[in-house]
Amino acid sequence: MSELRVIISGGGTGGHIFPAVSIANAIKTLRPDAKILFVGAQGRMEMQRVPAAGYEIEGLPIRGFLRPLWRLGNIGVALDYLRSKWLAKKLLRRFKPQVAVGVGGYASSAALGAANSLGIPTLLQEQNSYAGLANKTLAKNAAKICVAYEGMERFFPADKIMLTGNPVRQQLLSTAINHDDAVRSFGLDPSKRIVLIVGGSLGARTLNESVMQHLDLIRQSGVQFIWQTGKYYSAEISERMKGQNIPNLIVTDFISDMGAAYKAADIVVSRAGAGSISEFCLLGKPVILVPSPNVAEDHQTRNAMALVNKQAALYVKDVEAAKLLLPLAVDTVKDDTKLQSLHENIQKMALPDSADIIAKEVIKLAEQ
Repeated sequence: MSELRVIISGGGTGGHIFPAVSIANAIKTLRPDAKILFVGAQGRMEMQRVPAAGYEIEGLPIRGFLRPLWRLGNIGVALDYLRSKWLAKKLLRRFKPQVAVGVGGYASSAALGAANSLGIPTLLQEQNSYAGLANKTLAKNAAKICVAYEGMERFFPADKIMLTGNPVRQQLLSTAINHDDAVRSFGLDPSKRIVLIVGGSLGARTLNESVMQHLDLIRQSGVQFIWQTGKYYSAEISERMKGQNIPNLIVTDFISDMGAAYKAADIVVSRAGAGSISEFCLLGKPVILVPSPNVAEDHQTRNAMALVNKQAALYVKDVEAAKLLLPLAVDTVKDDTKLQSLHENIQKMALPDSADIIAKEVIKLAEQ
């Protein structure tokens, strides 16, 4: 059996990087001899996150197109793309992979485009219910396209699609702590209900403003809250919270142990990123989704509606969140029947073992 050599490319956000690292880990479990090289975009978060996970990464000078597309600056963007594709070809000839994996993001468009031109088989992993531009462009030449939602024939050739779900952070699923100990780890009372509010590692202004406008409701609710403000908003929120004494509200800029936070929570309030949704499904966690309006093609709303249409999540529009979100969270977390229904319905949408299934497809392509 010859040595397995795999390129994995993509990034730009945690939503691309977590699945990519999970796939790499699953490949290494199945084939410890595998040599895996990541290809990312210079200056993006994958250049730190991937080495922290124990993998080598090469950066390309690629960046996204400016909107609107007719802007003069896009001439430079196009030249960077051509240079990146040339550099990617050089890299692939040197590394000699048998297969290339793309998880979305601009780097994958250059790296997998180069792989296609060199006759290296490619596999795409699409996290969202609305396909990203890089994956849509690369689909024609891909050997296999692994998706997390049904109905993706709108974007990709049906005969190449495989419904696998999104690989998620393994440590969330293997958290050994029980509910009561998880609650106590936040200094809260296990006999009372908990709402967890998370806006991602940087935070989400809409979610933070929704909390700030309902501090009296929180204080009087009889419900406990864990609120991750995000590092970007941490100093501002600390200043605005001065003098507010609310013992049932834990305010933190970052939660290091999300496994414990999810275990403690009776319901989660979150943006509707594909990776987060996959985690909620696998954990069977009731959730209120507030899709970010600041994403391409409004794909977070599409992600959210895939659950809402199956009564597997609740949904609040970003523009209505300041008024409606906190009252809905308080009402729902006190409603045992609603929580149980959301738990059962979201769990039905879980697709476990995604990373292993995708890793096996990668190995199969490499061995063809």
